[in-house]
Order: sequence, then structure tokens, then C-alpha cells
Amino acid sequence: MLDLRDYGIEMWDKDKIEAFRKALLDWYDANKRDLPWRRTSDPYAIWVSEIMLQQTRVDTVIPYYESFLHRLPTIEDLAQAPEEVLLKVWEGLGYYSRVRNMQKAAQQMMLEFNGQFPKAHDQILTLKGIGPYTAGAIASIAFQLPEPAVDGNVMRVLSRLFEVDHDIGIPANRKIFQAMMEILIDPVRPGDFNQALMDLGADIEAPVNPRPEDSPVREFSAAYRNGTMDKYPIKAPKKKPVPVFFKGFIIRNQQNQFLLEKNTSAGLLSGFWSFPLIESEPVAQNELTLFQVVEDPHIESPQYTFEKEYQLHVEWKLRNFPTVQHIFSHRKWQIELLEGIVTDKGESLVTDKEMVWVSPEDFHQYPFAKPQQKMWASFQSTLK
Repeated sequence: MLDLRDYGIEMWDKDKIEAFRKALLDWYDANKRDLPWRRTSDPYAIWVSEIMLQQTRVDTVIPYYESFLHRLPTIEDLAQAPEEVLLKVWEGLGYYSRVRNMQKAAQQMMLEFNGQFPKAHDQILTLKGIGPYTAGAIASIAFQLPEPAVDGNVMRVLSRLFEVDHDIGIPANRKIFQAMMEILIDPVRPGDFNQALMDLGADIEAPVNPRPEDSPVREFSAAYRNGTMDKYPIKAPKKKPVPVFFKGFIIRNQQNQFLLEKNTSAGLLSGFWSFPLIESEPVAQNELTLFQVVEDPHIESPQYTFEKEYQLHVEWKLRNFPTVQHIFSHRKWQIELLEGIVTDKGESLVTDKEMVWVSPEDFHQYPFAKPQQKMWASFQSTLK
């Protein structure tokens, strides 16, 4: 077992721990948020909520959670869902590898656990895409097992309670907070205890503008007592996302259908449909024409590159659109839109790409990621 004194942390005695548990749970009972996943003990529903809540706001998650369970109410439904359905129920949430891993975990449960959610903590940890935090959350909330669920909110609260001088952004330091939680967690109400700390960290102990004077456990907080709230938690600043530049092509035919392309690669946004994208170099802010003027004759304009790659003759429109920006965890996409109309009667599409002509009223049948949704919004904004 980890000796926390080796990390400069002196844990409280038994009486103080029990007093802390009572103060925290009393506050939670009086102030807990009424959330749909807190009205159930179904481990499948709790699992869905926990995966969705990772790096997504609660108010954003609620409609996604309800829609997901309506469309895929059981482990078996999730295991058998076609890719188009899987991506559609997750459309706009981002981090799409998570829902793919959920399907793999559901398939794993069908094969290894007779379609049931495993009840043992070590078995939950074997499921695809489930790490220590999610396993602890499900085990404690659904099955009342005294397993910690250590996320950023919890580490923030603990850092201030004990003035922990270790960077919460370093994955190797998670074991310190895990060991602290194993001592602190309430054995009778472990699920409520974990959720109480999460609520506390998300609101009163938020990373920005915390309200320590409102904390139900302020008398236990070393940082509050010593006036060091602004120091904790210790966390090095994140690296800025790397900018990536694209040209996005809004191409219509004579029937007012738009060209969509499916991302068949195994990388980012695999399986989603989008207006065609071609990576490009950054364009100067004072550029006055859509057709890139370059001194090097070997550099092609994006329009020419598109026509050659997609084997379409396009009548290009000289219209400016708001630049689309979308930030992923490590990349910042900047997309400049180009508009064109295909006048060829045949409108033949190249066979090495998966492409379709789709009317706007049928867009809902295709899973669109956030960048695609923003491209469409940018295009429509110029029509008003």
C-alpha cells in the first residue's frame, strides 16, 4: 500500500475522517443536483452517463444521454448497432473513439458476461475503454462497492484539503489521490461520497472563481485555513493545440444537392460524413480573392486541386464565408470555405471515394461531426 507520508501528506485520524464524511454527505443530501442518471441504479445507464460526462458539461450531456438510451436501451442494442446509428447518437459530443470503445465493451459483455454488466470491480476494469475512474464510478454508484472514482474535480478538492504539492496533470500522480480516496471514502455510501466530491469540485471548488467560504468542508481544508487556495491544485499549463488549415468545399449540383464525402480513414472522425476537405497552407488575412495567387507555378490553386482530385467541373462562386474553427484536444482546425456549382449533367463521382449527393432536408440521415455542422452553419449565415 502506498505510504502517503512519502509524498508529504499526513492523513487525518479516524474521528476526523468520519466527521468529514458526515459534513460532505449532509451537504450532498441537501444540495445534490437532480440528474437523470441519479434516478437509476442500472449500471448500463450509469456507464453511458459517465463516458458522456468526460470533458463535457452536464447540461450538454442530458439530452444526449436520454436520446442514447431511447435509441440503444440495452447492452445488446449497443453491441449490435450499425456504425451510422452509433455515430449519430454521439454526433456533436466529440471524442468518438469513446463510443466505439463502448460498443466493443458491449460486445465483450455479450460474449463474456452473458449480456450482463459485470458486478465485480476487477471485471469492470477489463472492459474496453473503461479505466480506473469509470470503473470506480460504476462500482460505487451502481453496486455500492467502496471504490474511489478519482477525476479532475476530486483531485482538485483533495489538493486543497491536504495542500498536495504534486501536479494533478501528471498521470503517474493519480496513484497518490487514489490512495487518499481509499482512506477517505465512506464504506456505507461510496457512490454518494464519490458524487458529492465531484459536485463540490464542479461548483464550489471549481478551477475558476471558487467559493471556498461556501464549502461544507472548509474547516477541514488546509489551503482555506492557510490562505493558499490560489496555489492548489498544482497543474502545469497545457500545450496549445497545433493549428491545421483546410479548404472546405461546399459543392452543389443543379438539383440543389450537396456533395458529401465519408471519412473512411482510421483516424480522426472516421465514419463521419462531411463536405470535402483538403488540407492547405495558411492564407494571409489580407487575401482579396478566393483563387490563391502564387508566384511558384508548380503550386496549384485549391479549386484546381479539388477538380482534379474529385474529377468534377465546377463553376466557382466568389463569396466570402466566416472562417470555421474547431479545437480538438491537440489540434485546432481552421477551415476556409469555397463554394461551387457542378453543371455536368452526369455528375459522376470518382470510384475511390465514398461520396453522395444529398439534399439538406436529408442531412439528418448522415452522422455529422462538429466541424461539418459548423461548416454548414457558416454557409447558411451568408444566405440570410
